[in-house]
Amino acid sequence: MKKVLVTGADGFIGSHLTELLLEQGYEVRAFAYYNSFNTWGWLDSLPKEKLKEIEVFTGDIRDPNGVREAMDGMDGVFHLAALIAIPFSYHSPDSYVDTNIKGTLNVLQAARQLGTERILVTSTSEVYGTAQYVPIDEKHPFQGQSPYSATKIGADRLAESFYRSFSLPVSIVRPFNTFGPRQSARAVIPTIISQLLAGKEEIQLGSLSPTRDFNYVKDTAAGFVAIAESDRTVGEEINIATQQEISIGDLAQEIIRQINPKARIVCDEQRLRPEKSEVNRLLGANAKLKELTGWKQQYTFAEGIAETIGWMRQNMESYKADLYNV
Repeated sequence: MKKVLVTGADGFIGSHLTELLLEQGYEVRAFAYYNSFNTWGWLDSLPKEKLKEIEVFTGDIRDPNGVREAMDGMDGVFHLAALIAIPFSYHSPDSYVDTNIKGTLNVLQAARQLGTERILVTSTSEVYGTAQYVPIDEKHPFQGQSPYSATKIGADRLAESFYRSFSLPVSIVRPFNTFGPRQSARAVIPTIISQLLAGKEEIQLGSLSPTRDFNYVKDTAAGFVAIAESDRTVGEEINIATQQEISIGDLAQEIIRQINPKARIVCDEQRLRPEKSEVNRLLGANAKLKELTGWKQQYTFAEGIAETIGWMRQNMESYKADLYNV
């Protein structure tokens, strides 16, 4: 592949993936969500010399005509555009169906019509629900514990159906919890860091007992590229995971230790998920990714946290530490 489209390129993982693809010599068209302010999300934060190398296409993943136009002439598509916040999905599930399921269908239909060489559809570890066994491999049962995860299960199964029905060259990429620079405060790590950097000594969090498998964003982006460049991954569902877990409580204490050891954690009831919706344990298996691509984790958890704190110190104007970001 020489020319690739990245949907959701204006987002957290998408902007890092766009940078990596540029560094590796790809011609990149970045699909960014249209808005009247003419802002391109996190792409606007890239150095001007990098931004000049990117062809930005503004549109809406829910619009099949715009999606098809954006994909025309592209050898491959990295489909990351999605609504991802779990709390917001509780009261606005329709928008998740439209964006995550219908948006993915638009990409798949266009790829079939245009003869696109490779399509990577982005899944999430949330499709597994609370672990029934660990490490969670790609054969683990699916369980929709939130409207968000249910729509991602639906999108994944659509992608599988297009591979099986039409031989569309699809890979389903399933990142576990990704963190790093540019992540919004709806995620737990920037929530903790932003509160601490704002000088708060009472850090408001939800449940502390769930465990997660956290992967630094540059390693996640490298996983996407590795999957795209391997012929062995076509028709496969593949985790991007570290195969290590940490509880939210222990995670919070580590960040507190690095920034302000005097701070303490308090429970904020509005941040708690409904009991049956909380995913209590996520620990991903990465053997399949390593076997099919040779991917290796380059950043330790501590290194990723240090880089994230350093970036957020310089970009606190992007965060509203006094608000709960759903």
